[in-house]
Amino acid sequence: QVQLVESGGGSVQAGDSLRLSCAASGRTFRSEAMGWFRQAPGKEREFVAAVRWNRGNTMYGDSVKGRFTISRDNAKNTVYLEMINLKPGDTAVYYCVAAESTIYSAKYTFTNSDEYDYWGQGTQVTVSS
Repeated sequence: QVQLVESGGGSVQAGDSLRLSCAASGRTFRSEAMGWFRQAPGKEREFVAAVRWNRGNTMYGDSVKGRFTISRDNAKNTVYLEMINLKPGDTAVYYCVAAESTIYSAKYTFTNSDEYDYWGQGTQVTVSS
């Protein structure tokens, strides 16, 4: 089994910054991509960002482009999400996700939740105005 453990959430003021971390542990797996989704109360789950593990290609949701940066540390099996200029609309539970490499991986955009195999428990980010 693969576990994803998120850390770094918290409560901040609008305009502040936070960095989320997600470490993968458990059985060895060949990761194709890791990323983040978020879900606010009463809203649908939203794609935030993802990174392809080997190529390093990054993808971002429109609402976070220019403010969030995703990065990875292959040696530590860890992905980071640097968030700056946070807004109240960023308030949500942030979930780390990971996708194993399969024969279908080349067709995926990794912006859809059903393209991921593993999910973390989530970490709360609250931004007050």
